[in-house]
Amino acid sequence: MRGRNAERERIERLLAEARQGTSGVLLVHGEAGIGKTALLDHAATRADGWRVLRVDGIESEMELAFGGLHQLFVPVLHLVDTLPPPQAEAMRAVFGLSGDGVRDRFTVGLAVLTLLSEAAADGPLLCLVDDAQWLDQPSVDMLTFAARRLRAEGVVMLFAVRDGAPGAAVKGLPRLLVEGLDRAAAGALVPDLPPYVADRVIEEARGNPLALIELSAALTPAQRAGQLGPSALPEAAAALPSRIQDGFQEQIRRLPEAAQVVLLVAAADDTGDLTTVLRAAAPLGAAVEDLEPAERAGFLLLSAAVVRFRHPLVRYAAYQGAPLARRIAVHRALAEALGAAGQVHRRAWHLAAASTGPDEQVAQELERVAEWAGSRQGMASASAAYERAARLTPDPRLRARRLVLAAQRAADAGQDERCGALADQVPLPLADPGVAASFARARAVVELGYRRPDTAARILLDSAEADGAGRPDLVPSLLTDAVHAAWSAGNAALIGEIAAHAPDLPVLAVPARLFAGDLPTALDLPGAREALAALVAGARETGAGVMERLMTGIHCQLAGDHEAAREAAAGAVAHCREQGISGWLPTTLHLLARTELALGHLDEASAQAAEGLRLAEYYDLDHRAAHLRATLAMLAGLRGEEAQGHALAGDALAYTRPRGVGRGTADALWALGLLELGLGRAEAALEHLESARAEGDHPLLALPLLADLVEAAGRAGRPERAAEPARLLREWAAALGRPALSASARRCQALTGPDDAAEEHFTAALVLHEGGSDYERARTVLLYGEWLRRLRRQIDAREQLRDALESFDRLGARPWAARARAELAAAGGETGLTAREDGPISLLSPQEREVVRLAASGASNREIAATLFLSPRTVGHHLYRAFPKLGISSRTELATLLAS
Repeated sequence: MRGRNAERERIERLLAEARQGTSGVLLVHGEAGIGKTALLDHAATRADGWRVLRVDGIESEMELAFGGLHQLFVPVLHLVDTLPPPQAEAMRAVFGLSGDGVRDRFTVGLAVLTLLSEAAADGPLLCLVDDAQWLDQPSVDMLTFAARRLRAEGVVMLFAVRDGAPGAAVKGLPRLLVEGLDRAAAGALVPDLPPYVADRVIEEARGNPLALIELSAALTPAQRAGQLGPSALPEAAAALPSRIQDGFQEQIRRLPEAAQVVLLVAAADDTGDLTTVLRAAAPLGAAVEDLEPAERAGFLLLSAAVVRFRHPLVRYAAYQGAPLARRIAVHRALAEALGAAGQVHRRAWHLAAASTGPDEQVAQELERVAEWAGSRQGMASASAAYERAARLTPDPRLRARRLVLAAQRAADAGQDERCGALADQVPLPLADPGVAASFARARAVVELGYRRPDTAARILLDSAEADGAGRPDLVPSLLTDAVHAAWSAGNAALIGEIAAHAPDLPVLAVPARLFAGDLPTALDLPGAREALAALVAGARETGAGVMERLMTGIHCQLAGDHEAAREAAAGAVAHCREQGISGWLPTTLHLLARTELALGHLDEASAQAAEGLRLAEYYDLDHRAAHLRATLAMLAGLRGEEAQGHALAGDALAYTRPRGVGRGTADALWALGLLELGLGRAEAALEHLESARAEGDHPLLALPLLADLVEAAGRAGRPERAAEPARLLREWAAALGRPALSASARRCQALTGPDDAAEEHFTAALVLHEGGSDYERARTVLLYGEWLRRLRRQIDAREQLRDALESFDRLGARPWAARARAELAAAGGETGLTAREDGPISLLSPQEREVVRLAASGASNREIAATLFLSPRTVGHHLYRAFPKLGISSRTELATLLAS
């Protein structure tokens, strides 16, 4: 019953009213397999303790007058004797219990109404009439006669009718149309399929639950692994095991031969273009008039330009029920028709479907299709075309190259698991160094996505060394990818080893210097600052790739330049969206979220990380999902969402620790430490933060968390454990020269140094914070205020603590606001609620906040829906609920409200 909340609510409302004595009737209708019976079954389960009568229409009994009525009332036949004599006689006659004929249909109708009332005398009655189109018409007429006259009997009657099916007509009842499931609910019915295959099945099934189940069951192993053409039709006539499917095939076989042919052409075609179908059908002996029997049978819906199947299973029945030779002939005819129409890409797929063995000419056409799809951001389609081309390639070397290309495009599309499956099929050894390098990349994608990132880095480094002599042009990109994998592992030694292979390459020059030693002199080395500037400039160029932008952002973050890091990250996100590189989008969104977090933009960071996690989960990118969960855990900790923070961090650590994902492990532990620090549990915070620091093998990797570690050590009464982190932070801040980092260093000097120098450090830190992170500034102001209060400078303390409280409230950093409020109260200050706590935004649900934030930015409902993976209707519903809470009536007021 996934995705059927509205339908269930309507039925349950009828049941609730019947419990109060009010009768209700509903005609549930929709196409075959859409879930009508499931809704009736749901009603039966909700009618606990009720009397339930049920009849299921059977096509073979449609001609048996009153047969359906008799089947429904068999359990209460004894009540016939309680009816008024004329009604009782009429019922006995229609049930064949007497030799009398049925003289008055009106009396029969009244008898049915009375019998329903009698059956409900001791409690509510549920009457279920399934497949009513296959009941005999007299029974349907009597039941609808009674249904329209029910009022206060405590009876609920539910009829289920298949749209478009010939048979009995049910008229004059309130109706409930059951439509296809939305994407989320449909996806739940095919949980074992990779997302990209599930998408194709869902598209073909049009949200029909039965079709979803049947079509996914009919996929061959190759198709389940992702070998899909445009129409995703099964290659073999694998049976769809259902009564409905068998019925469709039997009805198709009754059509004239030419009608079966044109129906098969329409089934094999994926355009729905009537002209194309007729052009392909002509050489096979079919014409436009041969569509009439199929249309009359209700299989097709036709217009002047479009041919559409009434039900998705009809299409599959028509295709699978045809002999192989005829299917091949149809694909060849469609290839000819599409070639004449200039649709060379569809033509190639039909030629492939018509191939019975290796065919290099068709393989070449499919490779051109793959190149075309890749140039238009269709990476999954490109991968499928390369893979199909490889299957048709007789030359082993060409086949290997095409399989490697298929694996690479699968990785670009976020299909890491399929990428690995394709890589496993590549015949080894590979003589071509370019193909070998691409193969190494495909292997590294799988290793990074599911196993150990340091192994992925080694694979890429080994390829650069082994294949670089033959293809020196590929070495920079191989080393860049290797550095990225080593960064995920948190392995500074490996980063330095990789970077040393090409220290003059801008993307490697920075890490070559940053990780040259443990001392913070890296950017003072000759050319170091120039290398970072060149890297930033290169990322701004229109031709920069996603990895160049990504590594630029990471290196800028390492160097403490968060504004430049944000610019590079935003560019990488935009590049992924524009080029359709969905597999890298969660990675770039993660970097963007981290830069927003470093800049104190908590809401923006949350939005970017949440979108990234949704995408990572959708594409089964477990590695990236772990990084994103760690970031969201940090945001949860800042907001005091303890259960959420622990859950997210725990899930992240469960993935990262066994696989050596050092950066993810460090971030998750940092998140736990920050959560504990905000909640006042300094000892626990210190343990987490020291563990996080130990995950890196270079001081620079732990630099962002050192300020938190220093504060935790001080609050835990362990000043000796704060001394070294404070010193490292001070030295690296001086070397890097970034105001935000210098502000944190001065704050830590105030905490660890003598009291007579503390105020100087605090005030210097506040100057350095100007224009930077509001959150970090508020942390400094809070500590300054606490220090002032300890010196009994209450008036000065209140000023700082009030400032901190307002900032934390505005940011939604609840535990820090609570700490500031408690300190302010101790200093004798006013601690009333601020706008963030009791303002209208706080009344919104988390989902409503996300929708409102995006709407305020000018995004349309469709754009918001695409970002949040909701339907446009759901977005509209959230806005409809949010506006009254916010005290506004239109979208134009949102931006002003949020800014205030």
